[in-house]
Amino acid sequence: MGRVTERRRVIRIRDGAVSERPDTLVAEEPLEIRLNGKPLAITMRTPGDDFALAAGFLVSEGVLGAADELRNIVYCAGATADGSNTYNVVDVSTAPGVALPDITLERNVYTTSSCGLCGKASLDAVRTTARWAIDDDPGGLGAPPVRLTPELLARLPDRLRAAQRVFDRTGGLHAAALFTEDGEPIDVREDVGRHNAVDKLVGRALQDGRLPLSRTVLMVSGRASFELAQKAVMAGIPVLAAVSAPSSLAVDLAAETGLTLVGFLRGASMNVYAGEHRLALRTAAART
Repeated sequence: MGRVTERRRVIRIRDGAVSERPDTLVAEEPLEIRLNGKPLAITMRTPGDDFALAAGFLVSEGVLGAADELRNIVYCAGATADGSNTYNVVDVSTAPGVALPDITLERNVYTTSSCGLCGKASLDAVRTTARWAIDDDPGGLGAPPVRLTPELLARLPDRLRAAQRVFDRTGGLHAAALFTEDGEPIDVREDVGRHNAVDKLVGRALQDGRLPLSRTVLMVSGRASFELAQKAVMAGIPVLAAVSAPSSLAVDLAAETGLTLVGFLRGASMNVYAGEHRLALRTAAART
């Protein structure tokens, strides 16, 4: 298993004073994901939780949706040219009957926010592969709608930041956290890529048989891209909150699927871009 952090020499300049010292950096290594022995995707990630990352990636691809659809995940011994096992190649085996994607391409590109596909094609791809509708009561048991207060949302960034253990040493990691609708933490993951951090959360939930992740809040440390909104929708998460801005396509996807999308969540300030019906607001929103 690769290390999460590495030490590097750095020249430090502070107020004109120059010194040399070791610095702790977040590790970044490629991970190749194979599906039933065939290469599917390569992502740059922080080593750790690799099996969960691979499983979560396949949830966002629409391949997996339940724990019993996953047979096994293993590191590929001898996958490198020199025959060594660097723990940078994993192979996911699916259960019989699981429909497989077209893996004649190196990557199913629609999951990448910079893939160059038009907005309509991206939205259609999610619509046709999503397992669940964004539903506050997926079991039909008469559960009340999810209702969040701005005060509860305002507490989440600090709770996320407090759980970023590797960030404290490196300052170079994104984080994603799942919270209950009451604001209690469920799981937190860190990675050099914010999409990988979300995949690790979702993959662990798949392995534990907890999908869909209804009645949860996904909090991310960066911006809310289309890719992150897509991953929330594919996991059945009803609320996505980010400390930075959403993209226009992320807002379009949220509005179409019923996802509550909150951006610029900083202290008591936030912007609600879609799904405002889940927020308990004291006054009616101003309309222009």
